[in-house]
Amino acid sequence: MKSSLAASAMRNAIALRSPVATVCHSDRGGQFRAKRVQRLLANNGLVGSMGRSYGAGDNAFMESFFSLLQKNVLNTRRWETREELRQAIVTWIETKYNRRRRQRGLGKLTPVEFEMIYQAAEAA
Repeated sequence: MKSSLAASAMRNAIALRSPVATVCHSDRGGQFRAKRVQRLLANNGLVGSMGRSYGAGDNAFMESFFSLLQKNVLNTRRWETREELRQAIVTWIETKYNRRRRQRGLGKLTPVEFEMIYQAAEAA
């Protein structure tokens, strides 16, 4: 993909939406770091979320999240409306992803497990 194609896609998105304070995440490569695209972002009040050009670690967490989202929500069925899909995504994040995912900062416990241990310790 060339930076001109990335810039064209960005212009189309800007024309369809109110872009102010929007974060534009890209996992598609260095063309999104091109000066042309960066100027387009800055001139329209957008914020780019990609770091260094071709930095594999920059998007690792988001790639993992979107992979799980696609497998567990998006690919499970055909969605009739955007609102229905939005509700399914929010429900999945709040009931599965945030509550059941083990987190290093919590000693590799899920938030629910951590909270139960914390509440039991407080009650004792």
